[in-house]
This record gives sequence, C-alpha cells and structure tokens, in this order.
Amino acid sequence: MSRAPRVVVLAGGVGGSRFVLGLRSALRSRGVADTASALTVVVNTGDDLWLSGVRLQPDVDSITYALAGVNDAERGWGRAGDTERVNHELQAWGSGWPWFTLGDLDLGTHLARTGWLREGLTPTEVLERMSHRWELGARLLPMTDAEVDTVVTVRDEDGIRSMHFQEWWTRHRATLEPVSFDNPGVTGVEPAPGVAEVIADADVVLLAPSNPVVSIGPILAVPGVRAALRSTAAPVVGVSPIIGGRVVRGMADVCLAAIGVETSAAAVAAHYGARSGDGLLDSWLIAEEDALAADEVAGLGIHSVVTPLWMTDAARSAALAEAALATAAV
Repeated sequence: MSRAPRVVVLAGGVGGSRFVLGLRSALRSRGVADTASALTVVVNTGDDLWLSGVRLQPDVDSITYALAGVNDAERGWGRAGDTERVNHELQAWGSGWPWFTLGDLDLGTHLARTGWLREGLTPTEVLERMSHRWELGARLLPMTDAEVDTVVTVRDEDGIRSMHFQEWWTRHRATLEPVSFDNPGVTGVEPAPGVAEVIADADVVLLAPSNPVVSIGPILAVPGVRAALRSTAAPVVGVSPIIGGRVVRGMADVCLAAIGVETSAAAVAAHYGARSGDGLLDSWLIAEEDALAADEVAGLGIHSVVTPLWMTDAARSAALAEAALATAAV
C-alpha cells in the first residue's frame, strides 16, 4: 500500500489508551508522518456523566491525555502531577461525590468542555476543539453526540436498584452483583458525525482490548455502528482483553459474567461473533497463554492469531499494534 493505511479503532478505558498509543507508534515506525490523518479513534462515551455542574467524559479524557503525554500512567486516569484543592473544597460544600476525585487540572478540562457545550457546540465539535491544544497524532470521535450514560442494575440486600456506572465502578468497585448494563435512550440516537463514514472508508478496523461490556459494548449499541462494521470492506480485527483466562486490569470479568460470557479469549470472540456469520470479527488476536484456544476461535469462523498481548511498556504496545495491522495485511 503506497499511501498510509486508514486505521479506525474502537476504544475506551486504560487498555484502549495503551493500544491507541501503540498504534500511533507503530504507524510512525512505518514512516507515517501525519498519523492524525491515518488514525481515527471512536471513543466510548457511555462512562460520561454530569457531576457538580460539569460534564465529565472519562474515556475521552483518558485517551486524550495519553496521546498528549500528560496522563497519570500509574493511576490510569487523570492528569499527571494533578492536585485536588478544588475537589476538597467541593466536598466541604457537600457537592459531588465524596468517593469520586476530580483533579484540579482535570476540572479545567471539564469546565472548558461544559462551557462549550453550554454555548451550543456538540460533543464532536468540543472534542475537535480540545484536540487543538496538543499534537495528538490521531483524530478522536465520540461514539455519539447524544447523552447515553451507562446505568448498572444491581442486586443486593436492598433488592434490585439502578445506579450510574461510575458509582458502581468507582464507589463500589464492582462488588455489587450486576444484573444488567444499559444505555437508556441509545436505540434512538445516531453515531456522531463521521463515525459511519470512517468505518466505511477504513483499510482496517480494530477493536481495542477494552472492556467488551462497558467500553466496546456501548459503542456497538449505537444504531448504525454494528451495521457499518459488518458492511465495511476493511477487515475487522479484535484484540482479546483476556490473557490466560484472566482480565488484565479492571473488573471486566464481573461485567462478562453478568451477560453470561465466560472470562476467556474464545468466549469473548464468540460474544463479538464472526463476520462470516452475523457477528463482527474477521480476525482475533489472542495471547500466547491462550494458544490452546486458537482452534476454538477458528471453529467460530474467526481467523485466530497468537501473539504477545501484554502492553507493559511502549515497545510492547507498539508491537501488539503492529501485529494487529499485519493481521489485516495493511
């Protein structure tokens, strides 16, 4: 391919951030100077919420900060070196959630976003404006411009009740038994402008090793996204978020159990399904620790590729991204 490949990745969370960084590095290693024109990231916005009067977009910000090189890599969210003076003051006023920390620099992002939204900009336009501050080397698109925050229905001693995903994830650390994950109103929304078009025009579409239920799931729930993936001429390649039968980070195993999916590379592949059937995947990258599952994945009608999946540093993330691109022969 003489021109730079057009790469689209669906992503969210820490795994998505690391994978996107690896993709940018892999493209640069191939000599692609203008990676911003080659790489588009469709970001999960199901984690979004209103808190203390400002609009938060956790996955959008995590990927933006990671690409800008200002993220707190140790925590996996927020800005490096951030302080929490405003957060303490908000808590003194009884505002917000005492268990949900907002860093001062992070609040600056939320305030800027909220101001632009109040002025009438769409989330897509806000994200484009945000991307001008740093040389991100990628184009970021929200999955939709509508607000379709993820709601978790849980079962505990008080019975069945619902809460925002962030309360379940951050406050309760996913210890409350989830009954279902929903994005109220999602069936009536549209993909953000450009999402369907970049998928249709892509040379490869990648599903990042993000949580299949609460990171990739909400993106796929937006009407039109699944159809775009099934109809694109580009190969669709997924990367397993499971290594050796365990999640790498977070509580994806709890989420998978709630929807009846086993925590295994083959089970998640089956959850996405083969595009030769009524699913989404042409190929699926699995870890060396899961090599014995390769035949099971192939039996689903999905080409399986065994490769190292650990993204413990920049070089390994780039190597994984290159393996994904090579699988698609781009």
